[in-house]
Amino acid sequence: MSEKEPIPAGTSEDPALDSAAMADPNLETMPSLEDLLRQAELRAEEHHDAWLRAKAEIENVRRRGAEEADKARKYAAEKFASDLLAVKDSLEAALASTGSTSVESLTSGVEVTLKQLAGVFERHQVVEVSPQGEKFDPNQHQAIGMIAAEGEPNTVANVLQKGYLLNGRVLRPAMVMVIKPAE
Repeated sequence: MSEKEPIPAGTSEDPALDSAAMADPNLETMPSLEDLLRQAELRAEEHHDAWLRAKAEIENVRRRGAEEADKARKYAAEKFASDLLAVKDSLEAALASTGSTSVESLTSGVEVTLKQLAGVFERHQVVEVSPQGEKFDPNQHQAIGMIAAEGEPNTVANVLQKGYLLNGRVLRPAMVMVIKPAE
């Protein structure tokens, strides 16, 4: 903002004001319209600059957020995949040694590998669903067919393929055969 400039004595239309201005040089006078306009333009320029900076900052935040979300989607399975590498290594080692090992040794190796896989699933909240004898739930089970068997109708009689949940959400429904209602 610029300093207000006093009106020189003898330039106003009122001689009383001119004499008062000469008598008291500290008397404040009204700024000119040009001064007021300059001040208003400076304030408008400052506000416009602040608005442009805020707009640019919002765009930067939006862009960074989109980049972070993209990276999160892209690398979401990284830890899970790296945990599975040990399981793959064990399976490859088992296949490489098939000629020189006994069936018992191979079975033992496969059991250890299965335990590794179960550990990976547990660390990543992948839960096995084997609903043998449970009430059929279409949200977690996929009925392949119905069979006549002893037991309560609409109960799972056979599990053809286990299902899996990931953090409580169905990853793959269990494929089941359901007991048929009595005729």
